[in-house]
Amino acid sequence: MDRELLIEIGVEEVPASWLPSLVSQLAQVAAAQLKAARLDIDAPVESWTTPRRLTVRVGRVAERQTDFEELLTGPPAATRVGPDGQPTPAAAGFAKKNGVEVADLEEVDTPKGRYLAFRKRQRGRAAVDALPAVMQGLLRGLSFPKHMRWDAWLDDGKGELTFGRPIRWLLFLYGSRVVPFDIRRTDAAQAPLVQEVRSGAMTYGHRFLTTSGRAGRAVKVKTFDDYKQRLLEHFVLLEREERRERIARELDVHAGRLGGRVHRAAALQAGLLDEVPDLVEWPSVVPGIFSAEFLSLPQEVLTTTMIHHQHYFPVVDEHGKLKPAFLAVTNVEVERPELISRNSERVLTARLRDAQFFFAADRKVKLEDRIDRLDTILFHKKLGSYKAKAERLESLAGWVAEHALGDASTATSAARAARLAKADLATDMVRELTELQGTMGGIYAREEGEPESVWKAIYHHYQPVAVEAGAPPSREALGSAAPVWAAVSMADKLDTLVSLFAAGERPTGSRDPFGLRRQAHGLFVVLVDLAETVGSDSRPTVGALVDAAADTLGRQGVSLESAARAALMTFLAERLAYVLEQRGFDVRNVRAVLSGRPLDDVSPVDARRMLQALPEFTHTPEFQQLATLFKRVKNIARELQDAEFEAADRDPAAQAARLTEPAEQALVAELTTRRPVIEQALATGNHYRQAFAEAAHLGPFVDRFFSDVFVMAEEAALRRARLWLMASLARLILRLADVSEIVPQTES
Repeated sequence: MDRELLIEIGVEEVPASWLPSLVSQLAQVAAAQLKAARLDIDAPVESWTTPRRLTVRVGRVAERQTDFEELLTGPPAATRVGPDGQPTPAAAGFAKKNGVEVADLEEVDTPKGRYLAFRKRQRGRAAVDALPAVMQGLLRGLSFPKHMRWDAWLDDGKGELTFGRPIRWLLFLYGSRVVPFDIRRTDAAQAPLVQEVRSGAMTYGHRFLTTSGRAGRAVKVKTFDDYKQRLLEHFVLLEREERRERIARELDVHAGRLGGRVHRAAALQAGLLDEVPDLVEWPSVVPGIFSAEFLSLPQEVLTTTMIHHQHYFPVVDEHGKLKPAFLAVTNVEVERPELISRNSERVLTARLRDAQFFFAADRKVKLEDRIDRLDTILFHKKLGSYKAKAERLESLAGWVAEHALGDASTATSAARAARLAKADLATDMVRELTELQGTMGGIYAREEGEPESVWKAIYHHYQPVAVEAGAPPSREALGSAAPVWAAVSMADKLDTLVSLFAAGERPTGSRDPFGLRRQAHGLFVVLVDLAETVGSDSRPTVGALVDAAADTLGRQGVSLESAARAALMTFLAERLAYVLEQRGFDVRNVRAVLSGRPLDDVSPVDARRMLQALPEFTHTPEFQQLATLFKRVKNIARELQDAEFEAADRDPAAQAARLTEPAEQALVAELTTRRPVIEQALATGNHYRQAFAEAAHLGPFVDRFFSDVFVMAEEAALRRARLWLMASLARLILRLADVSEIVPQTES
């Protein structure tokens, strides 16, 4: 008979940012531990989190482990008995080790021959005896951004138990009965008020609220339904979505009473509405107001102070203009909301007065005059200060505007914006509100009368930070500043990537302290979307951009060594593939387009256009035929060294004249006919649909060639001509895509 398993790990308050990961981890780790314990489940593993509890429930868990059977092989079967008819020492030793007689050993066939074997069978234990190991695995298996030592250990042979926060209680029920389990405390923690954590049938309600008795008292439960109901009675909403809906509903009600609505754009962009449900167990909303004098501050300062620092929701009027009001989410049942409002208003007012002072003080010093102060802010110990970075950006942004984007008229503005882009790091406002770096620089540049193209480029230069199409900034927000912004944004990300790789800083696994993956994603989003965001027809290649950044860095005495450059290009290839895959392009198509040639020669704009055209042809018979044969084409083409190909290709007519077989003549003629259209598309970056259509037409001719022609002819000149033909075909198609990647491996 299957029974319900219910686990609740009660903890000190866990940071809200940890909970989205933990809720998925709980289900995954619990399922893996149950499987490892050989406990069959006949229901999904469900999980929930609040700031004080991590909960797992499985509706049906088997009462016993499945029986375990293992075949242990021993010595060769020929050693069962010796010449004297008695068991050999090897056979006798193997039998004794497993507690049986030699006569009870089986003989099994293996790839190495026939061997003695013993079939070890172990009857499954009762679930209640196996579940403690599941709990041990769950506690050990959860991963946190930071693990805390809290003088605890488990009897599992591994000793100390670290956890994200100290564990205060364990609810551990199987079939409504407690599964015994202890978390012991180390000798160093022994004190009258420090106790072992022992499993029980008790949970705890809200820390401050209760319907009866004292707040936070223990509550006995038997089943999950009982558990959820008793938590509700004691002011805990277990379902995160229920907490979120309640918050959203109350926000709308209170905003309406204030004569406005919640500033959804700011709240959603900051992720506040997704964060606050993980801050509370019993959410309530209270309104607050602040002095209208603070509305003279930039809107970005007000919303950042409210959202990022206080977790308050700004309120706007029907025109989207900020009102001197906010909404705060609390974790209590509010009996006297005016008290909470008053305290919230006092805290916010103090912060806004600081911001008001910083804003006034910062504007007394121009951004240009802050450049020298950037020399006191370290970018990297091997690369120098942010002043050195600003000098690199000034040079690189001008180059990107003129050469990569082909717009010399914007080069001066791009260089100016890049020079000032990091100056706000030396302002008091950014030191207090670090989320506003770049944004405040743009605002201060606007206040100083800098042209729109300059201040908007500074304002948005950290963007984009998302890979989706249409990620901010939009073309409408940038306006005429789009080309300057693109140059500054690309220059900033390029310089960070190239300089940090030159300094030996490379992402490894989940470790990426400098956010280089994010920088690469932002760079490629700008490049992929150049036409839509900037209106540019330019098609810069990755290699040219990297080399320009490396040259700029080299002028400051730091070189990008060949090994570091190779590592950077490998990293960038992975990141470009990721961006394109996130845009919805097929993984195999992305691999085909990017692996056909070195990343140095890849234009992200062209890669996207190719991927938009490619799906139309991937399933056509002709294209599939070419794709299936193309791996063979590449392999044969490798037989001709690059130098030999270059020599042969100086006189293609002479090579073609040596090819007299009908199949090879037909392929030469077809390749000659199709080549101009393909090369025209590659040269202009347009009409890739026609280019792939032309390539697809080659499929039947390649198939006929391989059926009728033996490439490796004995005559050297003929063999070279046929290899030249294969190499010509391979080089042309690879400039479009390595189409062999489109075919599943088994077919190629």
